[in-house]
Amino acid sequence: MSDSEGSTGPSAALRAAAAHTSLRLEPGHGQPLPRHLSLLAEADPGGTPLVWTDTRAVMLSAMLVARARNDALGEGIDFVARYFDTGRLTRPAALSGPVRSGLFASVAEYCAAAGWPQVGGHYAAEALLFAETPAQRYRALSVQALSLGLNAEYPAAAQAIHEARQLFAEQKWEMPDVSHCLLLGDGLVAASRADTAHMHVIADELGQAQPNDPYWAFSAGMIRVAARFIAREVTEALSKSWELLHSSGRSRSFRVVRGLLLGLHADTLTALGEYDEALAVLEHAVTYPGHAVCFPMQRARTLLQMGREREVIESTNPCVALHDEHCLRTLTPLLTIRAVAFLRLGGEKRAVQSMESAVRLIQRTGGSVMPFLMIPLSDTDRLLDLVSTHTPDLVPVVAMTRRMLPGIAAPSTTNDALAALTSTERELAHLLTSSLGLPEIARTRNVSVNTVKSQVRSIYAKLGVSSREDAVEVLRGPQE
Repeated sequence: MSDSEGSTGPSAALRAAAAHTSLRLEPGHGQPLPRHLSLLAEADPGGTPLVWTDTRAVMLSAMLVARARNDALGEGIDFVARYFDTGRLTRPAALSGPVRSGLFASVAEYCAAAGWPQVGGHYAAEALLFAETPAQRYRALSVQALSLGLNAEYPAAAQAIHEARQLFAEQKWEMPDVSHCLLLGDGLVAASRADTAHMHVIADELGQAQPNDPYWAFSAGMIRVAARFIAREVTEALSKSWELLHSSGRSRSFRVVRGLLLGLHADTLTALGEYDEALAVLEHAVTYPGHAVCFPMQRARTLLQMGREREVIESTNPCVALHDEHCLRTLTPLLTIRAVAFLRLGGEKRAVQSMESAVRLIQRTGGSVMPFLMIPLSDTDRLLDLVSTHTPDLVPVVAMTRRMLPGIAAPSTTNDALAALTSTERELAHLLTSSLGLPEIARTRNVSVNTVKSQVRSIYAKLGVSSREDAVEVLRGPQE
């Protein structure tokens, strides 16, 4: 694609694939062909041209989408930085409005797939600015809905979804022309409202639009898993997530969707008390810049259930230091989890500060209660009381949150039992639920067996039990 000396430029086949793909990115012409996307995803886009023309911009636009939809995201956000600087092309451009709109929409889709929706939202807004036809506007609104939904900007995402769906109906486009990005964005907004009925409707739409495409089927499956998990159909959610994560279609999936599913899978294991297995699932998961899927946050959820509050704080410190480089959708639950950990460790002031930040983000991004998913109700209640006392202006949003908490708070009573224990005792309590003997636990904790025995007696007294078997029963709580 570059104008450097000796460059032969793209082949005729590549140019034809780009033109055909670009046409089908907008509704009214069907979806891009998989063979064209594969060809474009593997092609070298080259360096930056001396002057951007429509032809070159169309080629880059098609390659960006191909890379997003074929999981060819190895360069991450650096690929965008080759050609753009803070939302603008780095070289002069003589582009028509429609081509510029399409290019920005492709950048937005690529950023969303790569897990940096904050950046994607900016490019989606630029795509809307230059859109001239209903089809161009529909595409720009669709990628905007996904970017905003991934970043927890739910009211704005809902508005984009509403306008895009209206356009689709007015233009009488066929179901196969619906945007994958739009449906994903709609699914995220529905999840924020715990609207499981609408989530299943969206999953059906994904399946009906492209019934034979594993890329669409995988996304539909992820949304169904999320709906079942929110509805507390945990066993069914776990079974479906296992099926998807081990299916051949896994290799033909949107990377951010695959990450969301992996996080959900860990959450289902945690909800079932399979803490070590949940941590093992997350052990090698990679968190990409932007943190649209934040595995430190996912891991912290499990650690909190295990009573390992110190690890919760230590493992998430780098995330809170990122400031605007961290996705809001994952930052808010991370702050909530840290607030609970601080409170259990006796740091009430820091707990209130962290929870107040979380509640203010919830207020500004549309009132989602998903940040309280998997948090025991007793912990959340106590924190919300403290926030209301310290910051009266947040009382309305606290009241709204409380109304929805019973439906999404962690069902296990494990943490209610752990609440009576010190942080050291909580860490030991988790080991008591394992198959390790007291000498092995002592070695694991690098203390003497007598120290462990003394701590175990203290735990038994606080739990009101006299044996390890009874303690384990109390700590694990009622099994689902």
